[in-house]
Amino acid sequence: MESSGRSKSYPFIFLAILLPVIGLFTTGCTSKNKPASSEASITVTDFRGKEIALAKPANRVICLIESALSGIYMLNAQEYVVGVPSDVYRGSVAKRYASLDNRLANGLLPSPGNWDFISIEQIIALHPDLVILWASQTEAIANIERFDIPVYAVMIHSIEDVYKEMADFGTLLNRRVRADSLVSFTRNNLKQISNQKKEKEAVRGYFMWAQGINHTSGKNSTVNQLFEFAGIENVVDSEMEHLTVNIEKVLEWNPDIIIMWQNDKLMPEDVISHPILKNTKAAQLKQVYMLPGVFDCDLWTLKMQHAVKLVSNWAYGESFNQEEELEKLMEVLY
Repeated sequence: MESSGRSKSYPFIFLAILLPVIGLFTTGCTSKNKPASSEASITVTDFRGKEIALAKPANRVICLIESALSGIYMLNAQEYVVGVPSDVYRGSVAKRYASLDNRLANGLLPSPGNWDFISIEQIIALHPDLVILWASQTEAIANIERFDIPVYAVMIHSIEDVYKEMADFGTLLNRRVRADSLVSFTRNNLKQISNQKKEKEAVRGYFMWAQGINHTSGKNSTVNQLFEFAGIENVVDSEMEHLTVNIEKVLEWNPDIIIMWQNDKLMPEDVISHPILKNTKAAQLKQVYMLPGVFDCDLWTLKMQHAVKLVSNWAYGESFNQEEELEKLMEVLY
């Protein structure tokens, strides 16, 4: 999912498949796009555990995951992108992508789908040598692979998964040196922030997704990692990645700080004055904060490190120039 209310639960995938039209492409696509295993010189294993083999680095890539696309741009491999997810043209991320690529600024890159809709016909017409989708889009993947087009399937549960994704993209796009450099940079930054909090008593935190004040994440999630790196204890005692809880349960947990995903309909002051949540320590101390933007703090990219620094500083009363720090980070990553 790639939106301002993003959490990692995916709806069913609906496919726009025009079988009579697709049939016309079968012969050509099979011969043109099928990677001959005997000639393959590039191999990676995707998040399904499936080996993806290419005879040469991919140079016609369709990426229908916004966070993965962001990683490709970090590798300075955007020249190989021929198809993008539709959400790069709307919402808060649109301006960011427009600044990275004139083709996106002018609406020139086609968007044959997103996390909830895939047009197989449009994908075939773009003659890709690699398609990147969520691993949960099983029906779409199966239909694309029918035409012997390699599909790299993604599933992000942790920052280690992000590191793997970047390394694999580096291999597939002939950008491995840069990928390794960016991953090392991120590891070092997160380690440094984490080490600074080891001697301090952990602040207890609650994370709130944009879907509602009772939408949160448990221990097995990128949110939990965000908290761990920032020196915060997640009050949610479930292992679930995304769950809904009773508001009264949040009061029972009584967090010291509440962190909100970017939300246009609910502000921190609304949480502070909420009939139930106003009784939490976080509300009483006005320790309720909203992450500033989906693109800048994406928990499924190396940009998680910016979110970690923000949350850490909010929790422990430290200050820094947010805009200046973000600008420096973006210069390194992009």
